Amino acid sequence: MTQHDASDRATVRLIPKAEARAIRHGYPWVYANELVTDRRTRGLPAGSIALLEDANRTPMGVVAVNPASKIICRMLDQNPEAVIDQAWFAARISRALAHRARVYPEPFYRLIHAEADGLPGVIIDRFGDIAVVQPNAAWADVLIAPLVAALQDVTGVTTVIMNGTGRTRALEGLAERMDVLAGNAPTAPVAVPMNGATYLADIMGGQKTGLFFDQRPNHAFAAGLSRDARVLDVFAHVGGFGLAALAQGAASVLAIDGSAPALDLAEQGAAAMGVADRFSTRKGDAFDVLTALAEEGAQFDVVICDPPAFAPGKAALEAGLRAYERVARLAAPLVAPDGYLALCSCSHAVDLTKFRNASARGIGRAGRRGQIIHTGFAGPDHPLMPHLAESGYLKAVFFRL
Repeated sequence: MTQHDASDRATVRLIPKAEARAIRHGYPWVYANELVTDRRTRGLPAGSIALLEDANRTPMGVVAVNPASKIICRMLDQNPEAVIDQAWFAARISRALAHRARVYPEPFYRLIHAEADGLPGVIIDRFGDIAVVQPNAAWADVLIAPLVAALQDVTGVTTVIMNGTGRTRALEGLAERMDVLAGNAPTAPVAVPMNGATYLADIMGGQKTGLFFDQRPNHAFAAGLSRDARVLDVFAHVGGFGLAALAQGAASVLAIDGSAPALDLAEQGAAAMGVADRFSTRKGDAFDVLTALAEEGAQFDVVICDPPAFAPGKAALEAGLRAYERVARLAAPLVAPDGYLALCSCSHAVDLTKFRNASARGIGRAGRRGQIIHTGFAGPDHPLMPHLAESGYLKAVFFRL
C-alpha cells in the first residue's frame, strides 16, 4: 500500500464531549474514549488512514487510526484533502532535513523526532549514509515503503535499517522486528563524530538506534567543566559523557555500565581518539559500583549519572523518583569539594520540577549541599512539540557541590 486517496478513506468522529479545540490548535492525539467507536470504527485495520470529523461532522484533518491503541488516532495533516503518499513524506522529511543541515555540519543527528516533525510515532536517526527508522505507530508500519523511498530520495542515504523493537511498539499492538529495508547492514560499528569525540555505534545490536544523539549539548557542557578533571561517567553506555570530556582535556575518565558490549565500544572510541591511556571502565550494577567507590574513598571532580528511564509511565512515577533520589545520594559523596554533579532523566513521566527536587533530596541525604549551575535539555535535532509535553522528555541538572 503506497497511498490513500481522499475519496475512498474511512471517516471517524469525535464524541460530543471530546476536546476538539485542542486538536484544532495542534494537539496530535485522540484517545479511545474521545472517539465514536462503533463496530465500523473498531473494525478498521491498525494503521488505517481516515478523515477525522468533530461531533458536528466538520472535517478536522487526516488521521492514522489504530483501534488496538489507547491513542486511537494520530493527526497526520490538518488538511482534510491531504494524500499520504511518497510526496507527502518527502515534504515532511525535507523540512526536517533543512533544519538539521543548518544546525549540524555533519550528517549525524536525529532526522525525524516523531510528532514534533510531523510524523507521529516515527523516529529516524541518521549516521552518515545510514538511516535507522523506528516505526513506533501502526500507520508507519503500513506505509513503510513510501516512507523509505522518500527518505532515500530526500537525504541520499543508501542504507535504511528498520529497528522495530521496544516498549512503544508493544503498546500499539505491533510485533518486534529488525529488517534491512535498503542497502546492506553495517558489519562493524559505525564511527560517529560529536563534540570532538569519536563514538562507535552498534546499529544492528545496540540500544535503540545504537547511539543517543539527544544528550549532545549536555555532553558538551559537562566536557567544558572537565578540563584537567577526574571524571566519573555512570550509566556510560558507549561513553557519551566520558569521551566528550576526554576530547576537552579531562585528566582521566572512569566509565561505569552494566553492559560489557557497550563498554567495549566506549574503549574502542577512546582508542580511536588516541586517549585510551586516560580512559578506564568498570562493568557492574551502577548502584553497587557507586557504593563500592565510596567505600574505596574515591573522589572525582566531575560525576555524571545518565540512567535509563526509571519512570517510563505514570504508574512508575513514585518508584522512579525514589530511584533518582538514590542515584543522587550515592553519587554525591564521590564529588570532591567544589566539584560538579550532573544528574539526568529521560523519563517521560517525571517533569523537571519533580526530578530536580528528587535529586536535591538525594544530595541532601548524602550530607552535601549544592547550587544548580545549569539545566540542559535535548539538542535541537529533538524539537519539542509545544502541545505535547511527552516530546520534551530529557532533563539534565548540573550541581556544584
